[in-house]
Amino acid sequence: MSDKPSLLIGGTASGHFLMDASMANRHGLIAGATGTGKTITLQNLTENFSRLGVPVFLADVKGDLSGLAAPGSTHPKIDARVKQLKIENYQFRSVPTVFWDMFGHKGHNIRTTISDMGPLLLASLLELNDTQSGVLYACFKVADDNGWLLLDLKDLRSMLTWLADNAKELKGEYGNISSSSIGAIQRKLLVLEEQGAEHFFNEPAIALDDLIKTDFSGNGVVNVLDVTKLIHESPKLYACFLIWLLAELFENLPEVGDADRPKFVLFFDEAHLIFDGAADVLVNKIEQVVRLIRSKGVGVYFVSQSPMDIPEDILGQLGMKIQHALRAFTPKDKKVVKASAASFRQNPDINTEQLITELGVGVALVSVLDADGKPTPVELVYIKPPESRVGPLTDAERADYITRSPYKGRYDKVIDRESAHELLKQKAEKLAESNADIAAQQQAEKQAEKEAKTSAVKSKRTRQTPVEAMVKSAARSMGSQIGRQLIRGILGSLFGKR
Repeated sequence: MSDKPSLLIGGTASGHFLMDASMANRHGLIAGATGTGKTITLQNLTENFSRLGVPVFLADVKGDLSGLAAPGSTHPKIDARVKQLKIENYQFRSVPTVFWDMFGHKGHNIRTTISDMGPLLLASLLELNDTQSGVLYACFKVADDNGWLLLDLKDLRSMLTWLADNAKELKGEYGNISSSSIGAIQRKLLVLEEQGAEHFFNEPAIALDDLIKTDFSGNGVVNVLDVTKLIHESPKLYACFLIWLLAELFENLPEVGDADRPKFVLFFDEAHLIFDGAADVLVNKIEQVVRLIRSKGVGVYFVSQSPMDIPEDILGQLGMKIQHALRAFTPKDKKVVKASAASFRQNPDINTEQLITELGVGVALVSVLDADGKPTPVELVYIKPPESRVGPLTDAERADYITRSPYKGRYDKVIDRESAHELLKQKAEKLAESNADIAAQQQAEKQAEKEAKTSAVKSKRTRQTPVEAMVKSAARSMGSQIGRQLIRGILGSLFGKR
């Protein structure tokens, strides 16, 4: 066995089958039909990386990878395979594990912000058309120009509402912002929120350094993200999270050059969800990141039922290929088998196309990169059984593990700091106060003007011309004289006088 760090994948008829750890950042693929042993292979590779001091991130789709945190136990099939492969120092043991969960139920909350996700991934997540995507890009640009943070979904909703209210003023600088497009985006945000996305878009956001840790013994910490609920309720969010994580690692990690092992490894289970329905620009972005991220010491391993689930440009970059059994019942299935066989460097002693349909559980066709970076001829490999538990932890075991986690309390409570929603709310309140003051002033001016007019009318009515004064005086005089005569007449009659 070489002194260079390597991963024991399993054994062949001629001995152990090893993978050079220095080539592990050249990415890989684990493929095969349901029930053929992909999870066992993934668990075995995860343990290998952890023992080499390489931190791992993986998505637990079925809920059974939590068993990495507990030692395995004897089983006739495990005992037989260990004996068959002649593995020395095989022992049942766990690996250091941290549990994560976007909903916070089966692990620590894992979050990011709307700003960090960015308009490209959000447009894909919301399945926006080109016009709607343009409005979303404008939304981010306006927020950046004004220094308004987009942290959670309410920030984005408030921002879109503000854009709609100020579309005319913004048109000259940011282009046409149609109310119909904003309405469509708002409706899709409501659907996303119903799927639980508000748990993910928030703070405190996950610190990448917390995913890339080793324990006190130098073993790489394995980060297990429980997606058993997420993958059914919002598979698009699951896919976008994985892409976001990949992009964040690429943008933030330093170049490491050639190293004897990766700095970090990610396993993307149900990989077809990442590419199904993704826009070409997003697929191109993924292809670019996968190609370049290996210089940061990061290895990416896709796990899927068929190699055809992976776009050809990305599939060509995967240096390690582990192919479990495929079923060929239809012409389409046979086409997939033929394409899968053709992706290997052929071995004259193996009929690859025939073997793919005949492989037993825990057996695979494997090709890796040699020390020169060239694919090795395909080999029939019996996969090494994991040393950790095959199967999930109990709820009580998981809860106990989370309680003892070094990240307990760090990500449990949401932080809602001042961002776009609060700033726009304050802006709206100030505008409402200003409008109220203006309205009150205008009302006061109208009232003053009305009172002035009323006063003028009254003044006009009380003012007399000389003619009016003379007529009124004469009328009063005549009235007084006639009145006196009437009184005298009445009194005279009463007292018997004439």
